[in-house]
Amino acid sequence: MQFLMRLRPSNLIIVAALPFIVYLFASSINYQRSLRAILGVENGSSVFVPGFLALAVAFFAGLAVVGFSRASSRSPRLAIVAAGVNLAAAMVLATTGVAYPFVASVVANAVDPFTSNLVVQGLTPRRLTDAADLMVRGQAALLLRAYFGLTIVILGAFFIAARNGTGNATHRCARFALAAVNGAGLAFILLFAHIAFAAGVATTIRAAVAAYMLAAMMGLLWVGLLKLKYSWRADLACIAATILMICAAAWFLLQPRDSYVLVGSLAGKVAVTAGTPSGILGLVRYGQFPGGPDRDVPLRTFRGATEALDAIGKAPDISAAFVPAATAPGALPVLWQAEALNDRDKAFGITLAVLAIVLGLLTFGGHIHRRHPLSIGSEFIVDTIRGIPMLVIVLYVGLPLAGALKDATQGVVDPPNLVRGIAAMALAYSAYLAEIFRSGINAIPAGQIEAAHSLGLNGWRTARLVVLPQAFRIIIPPLGNELIAILKDTSLLSILSIRDITQRMREFQSASFLPFAPYNSAAIFYIFLTLAAASLVSTIERKYDIKHR
Repeated sequence: MQFLMRLRPSNLIIVAALPFIVYLFASSINYQRSLRAILGVENGSSVFVPGFLALAVAFFAGLAVVGFSRASSRSPRLAIVAAGVNLAAAMVLATTGVAYPFVASVVANAVDPFTSNLVVQGLTPRRLTDAADLMVRGQAALLLRAYFGLTIVILGAFFIAARNGTGNATHRCARFALAAVNGAGLAFILLFAHIAFAAGVATTIRAAVAAYMLAAMMGLLWVGLLKLKYSWRADLACIAATILMICAAAWFLLQPRDSYVLVGSLAGKVAVTAGTPSGILGLVRYGQFPGGPDRDVPLRTFRGATEALDAIGKAPDISAAFVPAATAPGALPVLWQAEALNDRDKAFGITLAVLAIVLGLLTFGGHIHRRHPLSIGSEFIVDTIRGIPMLVIVLYVGLPLAGALKDATQGVVDPPNLVRGIAAMALAYSAYLAEIFRSGINAIPAGQIEAAHSLGLNGWRTARLVVLPQAFRIIIPPLGNELIAILKDTSLLSILSIRDITQRMREFQSASFLPFAPYNSAAIFYIFLTLAAASLVSTIERKYDIKHR
């Protein structure tokens, strides 16, 4: 009855419908196939479950020892039980091969299947070669035995030191080591390792959690910038930065131009070289040069000028070439000659010029209103992001912005689609979280801040010890609402071909042509995910509710 009393009345409908939902998935083969595809269950992945559970139990029990041994814990004796579970799970991992299949799957899915010699080429799901599997087994056995020995040493030092008091250095070091080792292991298997028996769910939850944490940090950054006070030193620093960026932009934009010529005839395609400036290449493509045709000119890209010029005589559809003037032969007629700045210098110059203009405007506005320029910039970012639809932000960050970053770094920085989607959602939700943080901070009475300053606390200590703890209790409900929203909006990442629940649903529906089962399965699973998140938020809210204590 207490369980039912804690539920929202509207959730009673879902509880009442739960037997029907279980019967539906148990009796219908279409719904079973849909759920399996949406969850991301790979063929033969059931052998990975015991290893994953053993690792999760071991790491979670190690963290439970730290949690139950705190001075504020209501059940300190449970720390001994958790230590026993941690030690038993570590012994099972070290003495049996239960974790080897899961570890092998993680390694196989962590490497590039096209270039790595560790996996069997062209096999799905991925599988290690015999030599690689033998090597991974040896390394995994060594690591698991080391973890078992380290667990014995740390737990022994932890409980022996606890007899002399929980404040001594040995107890603190053992506590830190226990939390660090097990926390890192649990974070790896939950947030980074490939989970073959629930790949779709893992992708959705990981994207939501990572985007939420990153959005919270960015939101705090926007609020921190918003709280900056006006000073003439800040104005001078921003003016100096603006002047430096203007000079740097002018230096890039005034670099010597490269000369290009269009030779041959326009009867067929025009051969162009890789690295030709995009602006002048567009003029050739659309015939916007003196004597150009009133139609689009077909282009074909070659690696270098030599290959492009040789194609005029060898390829039947190539009749002209647009190449650097220094490489053009004198035998071919020149149709057009122009100069252009290379794309790299042009991109750097334009970017610095735009940043200089923006910083100059922020400095001017801050001087007029007696506000810090970065405070106005933070306000502008928050207001702008809230005015752009989520789907537009995901597409913009995931496609053109990521592509521009890749081109600017010559391919060195090329984040995968999942990282692009997480960054896009974090940027979008940081504006909303910033407003939530700001409202919570503004709700703290000014007298408490003045009292903290009178006690000698600086701004950082006042924020960390006085303002943020009280503001956190106030903003728990809206923060929980944003967590639920970001969990649902991860479905937008499917547009970047990220194989989350929604993308797998679309793939399965396209392959099976089932009209309702895939969509119903995805909707039901999203409902249970959001209910779990809502229950977590309610638990945290009850824990930090001090009004009725």
